[in-house]
Amino acid sequence: MKARALVAWNVRRIRVDRGIPQEQLAYDAGIDRSYMSGLERQSENPTIDLLDRLAETLGVQLSELFIQPPRGATTPKTLPKGRKPTRLNKKA
Repeated sequence: MKARALVAWNVRRIRVDRGIPQEQLAYDAGIDRSYMSGLERQSENPTIDLLDRLAETLGVQLSELFIQPPRGATTPKTLPKGRKPTRLNKKA
């Protein structure tokens, strides 16, 4: 697996395992959400400084972003769609 694909796979895996929306991770790491999306789709080439920030934001060692997935592992699923949970209308 190429390095860019490896990073994309691991960032998504860790993010989804922790239930962090892509938008929240981007905000916490100080990057644009569309860039975060591109990183996970392998269309962006992150700098080592950005990888360091993402690892810190996710609370993992930088090396965790380069772990080879087990043979036959499927792409990590995405979180359910929607940015905000539905609210119940409360009447006073």
